[in-house]
Amino acid sequence: MTPALQELPGVLPPGTIAAFGLYLVRTSAMVLSAPVFGTGTSFAMHRVALIVSIAFLFFAATGAPLTRPPSPMEFGALAGREILIGLALGFVLQLAALAVRVGGELIGQEMGFAMAQQVDPQTGVSTPVVAQLYDGLFLVGFLAVDGHHWLVRALSDSFARAPVGELGGTARLGAAVEALFIQMFSAGVVFAAPVMVLMFLVSVMIALLGRAVPQINLMDLGFTLRIMAALGAMFTFAPMLAPAMNRLYEGVHAGLDGVLASLQGT
Repeated sequence: MTPALQELPGVLPPGTIAAFGLYLVRTSAMVLSAPVFGTGTSFAMHRVALIVSIAFLFFAATGAPLTRPPSPMEFGALAGREILIGLALGFVLQLAALAVRVGGELIGQEMGFAMAQQVDPQTGVSTPVVAQLYDGLFLVGFLAVDGHHWLVRALSDSFARAPVGELGGTARLGAAVEALFIQMFSAGVVFAAPVMVLMFLVSVMIALLGRAVPQINLMDLGFTLRIMAALGAMFTFAPMLAPAMNRLYEGVHAGLDGVLASLQGT
């Protein structure tokens, strides 16, 4: 450690480093949990630089040293609270992306593409190709509507509504996230509903065809018909993706407001 860094704790007011550390903890939790910031297989140093930069800017603008330096146990409890708040903010976008992924997986299962899954770089698990397509469109659209600015702005507001160095005030976070989870899961089913209805009709037609002509190989015929019908439905209902995506983006905005509202009074 250089002499300048060794003298830094004596130059700064007491509690400054602890307060900045709590800013770093909350910022890290949000950035690493939000898909648009924290996922991917690329080199992670850019995320470290992003976290430090955002935390430093917010601390320089609104931060203040803690009234008294906390003990290690107290700092651990304060850090746990900051992790909870940051994860709640990032989890809002995770739920919206999960809704799109659920819709894509439902369509992929009906198409039969589940037999040709690929590894999703965001989660590290196998995901149908259709789910990856919809997930990519969702994230690109989210950036296009400046959704990443919503996240950064929500993080800034959270420091004003729930200042660092205080315990408690997060009791209503669970209820806010639970309500958002139900809303986003329903949105994922509605997102895939037009294609799913057509695929159900195709399944009924294949079943009736199998009863009428038993000599037909339903495995080969059904697989081909399902893929052709699903691709045609995805192309036909493509104009409906924009309103569906807008509803999801509005849900993300409302979810961030709901999380911030649950922090009021802290």
